Amino acid sequence: MSAIDTNRIHGGAGSLGIGSKIWAALSAWNDARVTKNALSRLSDRELDDIGLCRGDIERIARAR
Repeated sequence: MSAIDTNRIHGGAGSLGIGSKIWAALSAWNDARVTKNALSRLSDRELDDIGLCRGDIERIARAR
């Protein structure tokens, strides 16, 4: 049996360190940025086909 337990389980969101929280925030920001850019490249016709308009892009990009 080893003296060091290498199979640790995180206790949930409350146990995340500051680095993990920063990483999660940057990841969420990047996901929103990528989504916004992808939707912005679509034509008005393509947006209409999926039930969106230009005004919806910001809201959709920020939704989680």
